[in-house]
Amino acid sequence: MPFFEHDNAKIYFEDRGSGDPIIAVHGLIENTTYWKNIAEEICAGHRFIPMDMRGHGRTVIHGEPCGFDVDTVGDDIEALADHLKIERFHLLTHSTGGFAGVRYAMRNSERLAGLILTDTGSATSVLPGNPAAIRSFHGKLAHFFEKYDWEQIIANLWVNPVPFFIGIVESPQAKELMKSAYEMIRLGDRQTIAKFVRSFYTDPDPKVEGLRSIRCPAMIIYGEKDILFIESSKLMAREIPGACIIEYPGVGHMTALEEPVRLVRDIIDFVSFHKI
Repeated sequence: MPFFEHDNAKIYFEDRGSGDPIIAVHGLIENTTYWKNIAEEICAGHRFIPMDMRGHGRTVIHGEPCGFDVDTVGDDIEALADHLKIERFHLLTHSTGGFAGVRYAMRNSERLAGLILTDTGSATSVLPGNPAAIRSFHGKLAHFFEKYDWEQIIANLWVNPVPFFIGIVESPQAKELMKSAYEMIRLGDRQTIAKFVRSFYTDPDPKVEGLRSIRCPAMIIYGEKDILFIESSKLMAREIPGACIIEYPGVGHMTALEEPVRLVRDIIDFVSFHKI
């Protein structure tokens, strides 16, 4: 399996296909498996390079600091491109990976041929308020991962799917989608993810001026039922110069699982139009 070393991280990635490169970064409790339903079609005409974020999947951290913060994850994205000797690339992101991706674009959008932001935002805490309240909220979320195993978490999501799993639970393919979600998330270490949650989600500022500084083409996609990221998606579309925005009717947060056919078509159309 391919890994590369960046600082104290041994980062897992996959590298398939040929053509213009697309680096892909998943969301919380996910990993490269999140993209499995769209990978084959993307690889047919493009070089597809999904990676496991720090704290997720097969990526391993050796010692402190763990780097569970938005800037370090952004640095990891750039380090992967450097490792593969890729000068410019498209960046495909989902949820937490999008937090890192859009913040990276604020710093270095000239490196990007295109930025695709799915179900995400430019703040790293979806909860507004003072730092103590934010820490308390995410501390409770982290404790949830520490206390319950993945089977118990999936069982709870059937009963309490809001906000991230409402689209899956309400889908006609709910059982199949939930099975796919379980096969994905069970690869993660719950204690490490809890530590990631406590460290990463700290900044409620959407960085509007930073959004306005992004100079690469951008496409923002969100699901109609993804209540947590509708307004943040619209904000990014307003503030990133020239950005386009697409709403997926009847879809929730997990667009690559819930609506892979449309998502892969939109991705391919976008990167084909903005060729390197």
